[in-house]
Amino acid sequence: MVTGPAPTRSKPAPSRAAARPDRQHAILLAAEKLFAQRGYHGVTIRQIAEEAGVPLALVGYYYGPKHELFHAIFAHWNQTIEERLTALDAASRDPGDPDTLTRIIEAFVCPVIRLRHSEEGHHYAQLVGRELAYGSQEADRVLREFFDPMAHRFIAALHAVFRHASLADVAWGYQFALGALLHHLVDDRVTRLSQGQSTVGDPAAAARLVNFIVGGLRAALPVPPPASPAPKKTTTPSRRRHT
Repeated sequence: MVTGPAPTRSKPAPSRAAARPDRQHAILLAAEKLFAQRGYHGVTIRQIAEEAGVPLALVGYYYGPKHELFHAIFAHWNQTIEERLTALDAASRDPGDPDTLTRIIEAFVCPVIRLRHSEEGHHYAQLVGRELAYGSQEADRVLREFFDPMAHRFIAALHAVFRHASLADVAWGYQFALGALLHHLVDDRVTRLSQGQSTVGDPAAAARLVNFIVGGLRAALPVPPPASPAPKKTTTPSRRRHT
């Protein structure tokens, strides 16, 4: 019995899910990029869909209205806050150690700087630096849910170091430190201002920022007054009776 050649089997077509990237994640990244560049109120859902390359209806299917998509971005990056708090717990175990303040500020600054230098985290870092500075309803919701609890933890750690300062003083110190960090995230003029001697993204900038904040806190917050020297004992010369 002569048989012909075995029929060739065509390879199965790849599934639709395998043939395209994760569209849900693409929507999140597109929204993050556009919100960072144009602000929350400067972006439409249609523009986000076009940036992500997905049908308009899919944005609402995955995330609902625009304010929920904005919230979802910060929920997605909440691990950065957890990383900062884990570093804070390790740094603040001994408030009396003179290096504790530096370690607390490193926990506050360094995870964010590393995030800014990652390809995916760059737009998120800019979004945090630009959008949360405005008192919009959407930003306030994000601040209260994600960032205020972290702020309270850092303020408590700083208050343990500056135990002679009032809580109000320490809260102001935290705000000033936050301002320095946020400005570093969003202002890329350093190359121009330094006449080309500095570059955006210089890894050494993180250490400079830490030192700047530490120095500012030590200069601005009350420290224990120096201990007064013990008074010298004075001896009254004895009087001799002359006979």
